Amino acid sequence: MPETSPDPATAARQRWMAVLARASEPQLRACLAGLPPLPEFVVLRGPEAGLVMLRGRAGGAGQRFNMGEMTVTRCTVRTAGGQVGHAYVAGRDAAQAELAEALDAALQDTATHDALQRAVVAPLAAAQAAAREETRRTAAATRVQFFTMATMRSSS
Repeated sequence: MPETSPDPATAARQRWMAVLARASEPQLRACLAGLPPLPEFVVLRGPEAGLVMLRGRAGGAGQRFNMGEMTVTRCTVRTAGGQVGHAYVAGRDAAQAELAEALDAALQDTATHDALQRAVVAPLAAAQAAAREETRRTAAATRVQFFTMATMRSSS
């Protein structure tokens, strides 16, 4: 069955939910400092911790296999405006999950969406991209150039 691309609104929500899930509770709170409080909400589910199975592929594209389990915390809320926010975060931090799902719900509200995108999602996404780039750079610095070593041996 071919995969279909999600509609633009769903893709945008997937992006901000991914950013929120990777951010720690202190990072989320720091971004919210100075902003109006998030809307009041009713907890529909959780926060509750559980396990998910991580799957891998042999060689990156081969046969699938179960790699192991990871602890996650999930939470779902609904705001008075009717927006339903969800969050799945790695680990057992219930406060992080509640804050991420409250932000997910608030980001669905057109009245708060743009301000939260600028103050929370954009800075967190930039910091996460910088951290990935730093990790990539560090790993690249330790990579062995086998072609260069082979060339050096043959020229000696």
